Amino acid sequence: MYELNVEDEFASAHYLRGYKGKCERVHGHNYRVMITVKAKKLNKIGLAVDFSEIKVELKKNMEILDHRLLDELPCFKKVNPSAENIAKYIFDSMNKPLKVKQVKLSKVTVWETARASASYSNE
Repeated sequence: MYELNVEDEFASAHYLRGYKGKCERVHGHNYRVMITVKAKKLNKIGLAVDFSEIKVELKKNMEILDHRLLDELPCFKKVNPSAENIAKYIFDSMNKPLKVKQVKLSKVTVWETARASASYSNE
């Protein structure tokens, strides 16, 4: 099984409803996102998929999230925009477009800081 990773970044603000502490107030992060895809085979030129195809799909999601107050987006009206829920949102958003590329989305990891991340996988 081949595994490929692509990373991108976005900057956004959020707050955590129901949280007791400083994160209940509006604050921001420079998020880093890594998606992991898997492929069972390579094409005739030795690629599972062109990295640029994955980057295009990831960039679409970054544009939705970048420079926003995440709590105001429809996808976070009912759930807090925690790193965990952001990872699941990106996973769900990218899963269908990547199936067309003959690769399987395996995992999405979102870093709020250089030392704190959360991942979502359906495996």
